[in-house]
Amino acid sequence: MAALRTGLYQGAQLRQELRINPRLYQAMDLLYMPLLDLQQHLKQELWTNPFLELVDPNEEDSEEASPEPEAPEATDADELKKEEIDWEQILLGGFDTGGAREEYEAREYVEPTAVARDDLHDHLFDQLRLLSIRPRDALLGEEIIGEIDEYGFLTCSLEDVVTSLNEWLKTEEAKGAGFENEPAFTVGEAEELLRRIQSFDPAGVGARDLRESLLIQLRERDQEDTLALQIVRDHFQDLVAHRWSEISKALGIEPREVQAAADLVAKLDPKPGLKYASMEQNYVVPDLIVERVDGEYEVCHNDASLPRLRISRAYREVARDRSKFQGENKEFIASRLNSANWMLQAIEQRRQTMLKVMNFIVDRQREFFQKGVEHLKPLTLREVADAIGMHESTVSRVTNEKFVQTPRGVFPLKFFFSGGLATESGEEVSARGIKAKMQKLVAEEDPANPLTDQQIAEILKRDGVNIARRTVAKYRDQLGILPARMRKRV
Repeated sequence: MAALRTGLYQGAQLRQELRINPRLYQAMDLLYMPLLDLQQHLKQELWTNPFLELVDPNEEDSEEASPEPEAPEATDADELKKEEIDWEQILLGGFDTGGAREEYEAREYVEPTAVARDDLHDHLFDQLRLLSIRPRDALLGEEIIGEIDEYGFLTCSLEDVVTSLNEWLKTEEAKGAGFENEPAFTVGEAEELLRRIQSFDPAGVGARDLRESLLIQLRERDQEDTLALQIVRDHFQDLVAHRWSEISKALGIEPREVQAAADLVAKLDPKPGLKYASMEQNYVVPDLIVERVDGEYEVCHNDASLPRLRISRAYREVARDRSKFQGENKEFIASRLNSANWMLQAIEQRRQTMLKVMNFIVDRQREFFQKGVEHLKPLTLREVADAIGMHESTVSRVTNEKFVQTPRGVFPLKFFFSGGLATESGEEVSARGIKAKMQKLVAEEDPANPLTDQQIAEILKRDGVNIARRTVAKYRDQLGILPARMRKRV
């Protein structure tokens, strides 16, 4: 058997590889960016690339601008006079701005400052500190409030709260906080303090379940001895299932009375803590605008807020004579100039691509813009990609997190894409349009005889839409519409 030879060897191999230019990655990122992100990106490029400069809106775009007449050379003394500022005159003159003071103040702009908002826990802690209680009870109250979630419900049992707090009392930290001689907490103390917390604002906070929260809110409204409180207390499951007949038989009253009491309960807040939730307000800036001009829909890019960039004239003159630079300087100038040119081309390419996609959407969804969401047609990314001669992934990047302002409101571009159902005429109807028709049917139905899923399917079939009952049920669940049995009014 021959011995195994080890060592380093060289060899040639021919193979094909697909490599993506780093600039192509950047171009895809630009296409993916929403308007606000693109604005920040361009500002960053303007800061890092000296070959880019802002275009002054008041300056003409013509590159062949007539040169300004040369001013006579000024002496050093004249230059110093121009740069000197008479601060004494400005101070004594009351900061004269060259116009009326009222006009100057009206033009002042103060940038809005985000203000921190107290959440539910802060709101409850503030109310707890207003109580005249011992430090021991305040400690127990803080522990209970800490277990209340953002919806306002207590998320654990009082036994767990007491056990956790008693374990803390045994630690050295409790001794350092002045609780070294305190007896163990009891569930009875926690129950008493929880009742006080449940009287805090908002009404219904601190409850252990929805039923208890509704009872607290009814008592806060002085509904102690009412039918509504009795139903929530003794017939809560039948109330949730809208079983008015069972409740009326058990209480010996008319179903109409039960329904009236249920209507009162429906006005209560099922999640009282959410009104103090720290929810961010997200503002949408549309990337595209669709306007109706002389009966036709025109698409334009909402890029007025984007910084207008161009190649810096000063640096362009420097780059023309590259023979003056050698080594790293020459390489730096070439790379930055190429990067600036590529950036301007990529921005324009992004703009044209977005306009192509939106123009096709407008042509395809013309009936939506004229008649409403019920006439929205099914549309896929592949259809758009084939029509404009681009890849499907490119269209996906164009439509991702982009918004368009139309005569019917502001919509995400993804809104115009959905599956469809076949009609008897051979055309297709968008699933979103079917849902809109279902919402309209339910809104106009007879409350005493609400439409069932089968009846809705039959109505849609009479309109030419082939849809199954189970599909109607699925769409109804997605829309948050209750079944016919639970929508019925007596």
